[in-house]
Amino acid sequence: MKKLTLLLIALATTFTGFSQEDETTTGSNIQTYTPSKLLSNGQWDIKFFNNLYTQTESTFTNGTEPRETYFTSTVDVFTGLSDSNRFNIGLLLEFRSNVIGDRDALDVFKFDGESNTARSGFTSFAPAIKFNPFKSVSNFTIQTAFHIPLVDNESENGVFLDQKGFIFQNRFFYDHNFNSKWQLFTELNTEYNFGKKEDSFANNSLSLTPGLFLSYFPSSKFTVLGLVQHQQRLDTGNNFEQDFTAVGGGAKYQITDVLNIETLYTKFVRGNNTGLGQSFNIGLRALF
Repeated sequence: MKKLTLLLIALATTFTGFSQEDETTTGSNIQTYTPSKLLSNGQWDIKFFNNLYTQTESTFTNGTEPRETYFTSTVDVFTGLSDSNRFNIGLLLEFRSNVIGDRDALDVFKFDGESNTARSGFTSFAPAIKFNPFKSVSNFTIQTAFHIPLVDNESENGVFLDQKGFIFQNRFFYDHNFNSKWQLFTELNTEYNFGKKEDSFANNSLSLTPGLFLSYFPSSKFTVLGLVQHQQRLDTGNNFEQDFTAVGGGAKYQITDVLNIETLYTKFVRGNNTGLGQSFNIGLRALF
C-alpha cells in the first residue's frame, strides 16, 4: 500500500504545476504561459513545486488507518532554443520525505530518518524536451522526459521512499480560451515504467492519466481553477492494475513581472488498489 500511495503522489504532482493562458500578448505570465506555450530562444522557466499527500483511508481496508504522509518537492528548469518558440529543453529534479506509523503529517519536514517510520532524499532526475509538433496548432505541445532513479532500495525497514525503475513519460498539453475570463486546459499524461520486475512493483506497467482544468480570471494577475483527473494503470505483464479519480481546486497570483505563486488542493474520491487521501500543494514559478 505504501508503494501505491507514493505512485499517486508522483501523479498528483504532475498535474499541479501549470499556469493559464490568455489570447492577448499584454497579459501577465499566468495568462500567457501555460504548458501549451513554449519559450523563445534565451527565455528561462524555473518551477519549484511542493506536494504534501496524507492519508488515513484506502481501498485496502474499511475505516481509518494509521496516518501515512508523503512529501514531494520538484524543481523543473526549461529554456528555449529557437526563435520560432517550438523547441525547449529542460531538467527535472525530485526530492522526497515520507513518514508512516501514524506520525504527524508535518513530521515529513523533520527529515529525521527515524528507523521504521521515516525516509528522505533525492530520488530521481530527468532530462526533458518540449516541442510543438504542428505549427498551425500553437496551443498543442508535447513534453517528453526520461526519469532516472537515484534510490538503492524502494523500501527499507518497512518505509517506502520512491520507485526503483526508469520512467519514459510523455505529457500532451492543449488549452482553449472561451474568452478573456475563461479557459479550459487539458492534459494527457502517459508513463511507461520499466526495469527489472523484482526491483519495483510498478515496472513493466503503463499508466494513462487524463485531466481537465477549468480556470477563471477575475483579473490578469489572479486566477482560480477547478480540476478533475482520472488515472488508469494497465496490466502489461506485472500482474497489477490500479485506478483512481481525484478532484480539487486552487488559485494562482502574479507577484511580480517574473514571479508567481500557486496553491492547490486535491482529494482522491474513489479508486481501486489505491489510497484515498488528500494533497496540499504550493509552488513558485520564475519566468524571465
